[in-house]
Amino acid sequence: MTGYSNMTKYSIGIDYGTLSARCIIVDTSDGREISTCDFVYPHGVMDVVMPDGTKLPNDWALQHPRDYLDALPVIVPGALRKAGLNADDIVGIGVDFTSCTPIPVLADGTPLCFLPEYEHNIHAYAKLWKHHGAMAQADRISRIAAERGETWLSRYGGVIGSEWMVPKILQILEESPGIYDAAEYFIDGGDWIVWQLTGKLWRNTCSAGYKSMWSKRDGYPSEDFFAALDERMRNLTDTKLAGEVVPPGMLAGGLTEQMAALTGLNTGLPVSVAIVDGHAGIPASGISKEGEFLNLIGTSGCHFMLSREHCDVPGICGVVEDGVFPGFFCYEAGLAAVGDLYGWFVKNCVNEAYTNDAAEAGMSIHQYLTSKAEKLAPGETGLVALDWWNGNRNILCDPKLTGMILGLTLATRPEDIYRALIEATAFGTRRIIDTFIESGVVPTEIFASGGISAKNPMLCQITADILRLPITLAGGSNGSALGAAILGAVVGGCYDDFPTAARAMGQRSDVRYFPNEEASAVYDELYAEFLDLHDLFGLGGSNVMKRLLEIRDRARH
Repeated sequence: MTGYSNMTKYSIGIDYGTLSARCIIVDTSDGREISTCDFVYPHGVMDVVMPDGTKLPNDWALQHPRDYLDALPVIVPGALRKAGLNADDIVGIGVDFTSCTPIPVLADGTPLCFLPEYEHNIHAYAKLWKHHGAMAQADRISRIAAERGETWLSRYGGVIGSEWMVPKILQILEESPGIYDAAEYFIDGGDWIVWQLTGKLWRNTCSAGYKSMWSKRDGYPSEDFFAALDERMRNLTDTKLAGEVVPPGMLAGGLTEQMAALTGLNTGLPVSVAIVDGHAGIPASGISKEGEFLNLIGTSGCHFMLSREHCDVPGICGVVEDGVFPGFFCYEAGLAAVGDLYGWFVKNCVNEAYTNDAAEAGMSIHQYLTSKAEKLAPGETGLVALDWWNGNRNILCDPKLTGMILGLTLATRPEDIYRALIEATAFGTRRIIDTFIESGVVPTEIFASGGISAKNPMLCQITADILRLPITLAGGSNGSALGAAILGAVVGGCYDDFPTAARAMGQRSDVRYFPNEEASAVYDELYAEFLDLHDLFGLGGSNVMKRLLEIRDRARH
């Protein structure tokens, strides 16, 4: 079979994000969205205190896996009702999940935090992607790998991130060895959900490759490397990371009777192997060719590009063969705070007068600030900012870096700062793209996806001006969920392969943003100032940011 069958069928994408889960139902012929249903996690992100009152250390971010299961009987039946469809209309399910979110579980998949003996142990819960409590372990992994001359380290720009699987496992081993011993598997959230849906344990190439130091050609690092970290981890990959690694779009299995009853779907319904949420934006944007670059703008920022060739790119998140599509190396980089950064400013730094004026105008505060900021010319704010409110993901890979704004005066207004923060995230993206180009990985087309890009034309125009490249909106309104639904269409038999499905079901907008030469010339000047600050504070010229964190931590204790 080639292409799409004549009978109209629908697929489901289940998207597990940072704050909520979402089910989307789409027409498999063209990716058109039929309905959605959301579920906000009752436990949310646990980053200050646990439900039992236990105070969490700095830089922690946990979630309760119970929320992931509780979402299913809400969002799947809810989306079916809204669409006016029944179980027979659905051909398959795909899952995406924010990553890396490892869960320590028993051999049957039961999370340790579900057990009474572990429910008060903070290490028994899922460690969310933005948990940075394992920074010391990540630094040691990077250092030992470099000292040993581990060739796989270059695939990750020479630095292992604290967000990843192995640093978080090593943190558990060192801080709570009882949890390490009790855990028969450590499994990323997306693979865990697919396991719950199908009763079968698989690990997907996307999360294994980008977050667990696995590669198609070499597998995981050697036993000797893990023993160099800690002798107790020597057999980690054969035991607690065991499980066949297969690419997204492969059939994981059929929906179990229990899950069919829970969701209102048919027993045996095909379920795809999972994919990481950001990477799901690639097929959702119709991307399937070499050189196509995706700027996915959400709470954080993710940047992806496909290539037929492997190059070492310093400071990136990773490059994984078959990480998304077979036959392609997919490069990943990104910013640690984008929407989170704008949200922080609105929540903490906007005065009451602006809030009242926005309400009177019938606007959200973001819309109101944008309406003021878009009237400013490039450079008019007199500000330049570093976007490191949640650390620097790339190319410095340092969560201990912090944000800054330079140029503040008594005349500075909220809209000035708001625009400077948007410019900062665009400058950070340009630094990443420049690094790609310098390393021989050259983008040919830029696509922007995510709710923020669709809602804020000013942001898109500023980004086009700073990058000096045209930008096309893509991915639809629910990009990650659409990408998961495309996986559902593949395992449901509507398409022969993942790239073909992406081309047919991915969403491309007619909206394009072209750089304005006059604005770009000013931004070139500001970018030079951004780079001076970037290198001064990010490359060790001044360690004031880290010293301030040390003083803060002493004061809090």
